[in-house]
Amino acid sequence: MKAASKFLSAASAVTLSAALVVPGALAVQFVATSAAEAAVVSRVEVSGNQRIDAETIRNYITIKPGKAFSSSDIDGAVKALFGTGLFSDVQINQVGSTLVVKVAEYQVVNQVLFQNNKKLKDNALAAAVQLKPRGTFSQATLDADVESVKAAYKRIGRDDVTVTTQVMQLGDNRVNVVFNVAEGDRTQIAAINFVGNSAYSSRRLSDIINTKRSSWVSFILRDDVYDDDKLRADQELLRRFYYNHGYADFQVVSAVGELDSATNKYTVTITVQEGDRYTFGDVSVESSIPEVDGKSLESVIETHKGDVYNAKNVEDSIIALTEKVAGSGYAFAQVTPRGDRNFENHTISVVYTIDQGTKAYIERIEIRGNDRTRDYVIRREFDVSEGDAFNQVLIQRAKKRLEALNYFEKVDISTVPGSQPDQVVLVVDVVEKSTGEFSVGAGYSTGGDTAGPSVEGSVTERNFLGRGQFIKLSAGGGKNSRDYSLSFTEPYFLGRRIAAGFDIYKSTREYDNNYDSDTTGATIRFGLPITDSITTQLAYNISQEKYEVDDGCLTDGVYVPGSPCNISTAILDGIDQSPWIKSSVSLGLVYNTIDDMKNPHEGIYGNTTVEVAGLGGDAKFVKITGRGSVYQTLSESLDLVGLISGGAGHVEGYGSDGLRIFDQFQSTDRMIRGFAYGGIGPVDPLTGDHLGGTTYFNASAEAQFPVPVVPESFGLRGAVFADAATLYGSKVTSVAQESTDMQLRASVGIGLMWASPFGPIRIDYAIPVKKEARDDVQEFNFGISTRF
Repeated sequence: MKAASKFLSAASAVTLSAALVVPGALAVQFVATSAAEAAVVSRVEVSGNQRIDAETIRNYITIKPGKAFSSSDIDGAVKALFGTGLFSDVQINQVGSTLVVKVAEYQVVNQVLFQNNKKLKDNALAAAVQLKPRGTFSQATLDADVESVKAAYKRIGRDDVTVTTQVMQLGDNRVNVVFNVAEGDRTQIAAINFVGNSAYSSRRLSDIINTKRSSWVSFILRDDVYDDDKLRADQELLRRFYYNHGYADFQVVSAVGELDSATNKYTVTITVQEGDRYTFGDVSVESSIPEVDGKSLESVIETHKGDVYNAKNVEDSIIALTEKVAGSGYAFAQVTPRGDRNFENHTISVVYTIDQGTKAYIERIEIRGNDRTRDYVIRREFDVSEGDAFNQVLIQRAKKRLEALNYFEKVDISTVPGSQPDQVVLVVDVVEKSTGEFSVGAGYSTGGDTAGPSVEGSVTERNFLGRGQFIKLSAGGGKNSRDYSLSFTEPYFLGRRIAAGFDIYKSTREYDNNYDSDTTGATIRFGLPITDSITTQLAYNISQEKYEVDDGCLTDGVYVPGSPCNISTAILDGIDQSPWIKSSVSLGLVYNTIDDMKNPHEGIYGNTTVEVAGLGGDAKFVKITGRGSVYQTLSESLDLVGLISGGAGHVEGYGSDGLRIFDQFQSTDRMIRGFAYGGIGPVDPLTGDHLGGTTYFNASAEAQFPVPVVPESFGLRGAVFADAATLYGSKVTSVAQESTDMQLRASVGIGLMWASPFGPIRIDYAIPVKKEARDDVQEFNFGISTRF
């Protein structure tokens, strides 16, 4: 009885081990006089196979006629046949001098069909399931595919989807698999509640996370889809926000979403523990490398005593120190920050310790999940390659760059041991997302040279052919305008981190029903990042401008002053010079430290451009423009943001032809609000036409705040502002002008900003408080808002 029990235990162990190795039923039968005794057969007979050739099956096993084998060889043969994934059952028996291999093949999938699916197309669902045409069928895979289909619908906000399946037998061991989908109603997010926050309002925290409360624009934005992975990512966004604003002890206690099955809506509750706000105490650098002086490296760090604690500044300091030390010949140097909290005065002293680090090299970089994006598009974001020293700081920088490309939903970088103790393999796992966009939109603007209603359609691809290239084709127009353009950008020109591209455009305009313009042009541009916050752009521009007086302004084909139209002589002189070729080069410099370009709260954005025309063509001038904006949060609890901006420009003509009227600056709502487009500056006293100026200065102060009552997910903010500007000087000599001297204009007003699905829209109402007699006032302004 005891021996039988041992035998049953051993048999159970063998069966369990086999079940862990292969799916499906596993039956191993063999006849042998003793496990330790070898056997010999004269032939191997295969049965049960329908599609798989018998000789192919024999080749998978190591047992051959005339050669001795044991029970372990039979066990290995069973595992080898199951390992092919072709068989649902395998039995091996020795009958006399014959080894009988009996198999049951998996059925073959003829078609995978989806029925009643509307929100997700067949190709999207086909990519989610494992069963494929001409592949093998198993019930376990089918069950897993049902869950995959449900998960795909959950990602688009349809949690109550139901999926049933049908397996249709076609004969010859072939089947059709049918997924019947009942998509259900769209799941929404009824509320997002924050618990434990006092330093920042719930509205402010809602702006930070990507999960949004459902609103009437959610059907366009699709940002109100509840997803566990998305909520985990939101927790990280909250951590980084608090860590970058001094709250080093911040924690997300819990983040849960509860579904009300009656309403099919989620309530998301995020509980936080903010802790105290810290500032930096003493900051120093220590080095265990004799040749590296820590004191001399303190100039490169970005954390300073007395500043509010900022985790990003700590990270930037680590990167700066690592690069500095690596440049001195210590490629394996490791920088480790050590923080010392003082709970009484709420300071954190930081010591950056530099050690030699463990010597390790990158054996290879393995990229997975990029079905569309080429490998080199991912590899070029790394500052390291195969054979280089392993540097965790540079790896994390590459991860940030890959995420910033906006090609992937998720980027993970991990390491596995290489073939040698000092070798590591970098494994880059990405999940791709759609990078193409087709859009059709309509709008209305009260100012500029495209005032009135307008429509636009465009096709954009940010990752063209998986090469990381940007291409956009657009066409649009309104009552008095037509625009066509094609843009292309290669972000890594000649394999270097230099963006190269071109723009081709054509635009037509009608001005006050008096005259028309037709401009065709092209630009070739090169962009080079100098630092993470500074970029420069060099461009060559060429265009042809054609102007002509409207037929309604002509009498017998000739314009007569004072006829139905009253056009300034200066404008007529510019029209007479048409067509006009402008060939120029421009150099621009951009400085950007804005925290969030869509909803800025802190940072500086500045740009300056110098354009020189005269490399051929008719235009000859030098034009300098600059603009800067500073954002600063004035009140965290009220989410009150202050903005101070200013700009200036000057154009100077040279050569015998001088400066055309069309090359001078015109006032816009970006210069000063409360005045019409081209409504200030030098004016022709005979016609009242504003002719533009050669120099301008402008400044603006603004306070932005959330609109009470309106949900934060709607993206609506209010503003109060004060503007001041002057536009003066003129090189037009064909007509006497007024208001050519520097004269200040000023206005005050209120605004409403909406981060709409169609782009940022802004409505302003401004009242001029200082103006000149011939200025054109326009108190109400509505249009697409360009912040920077």
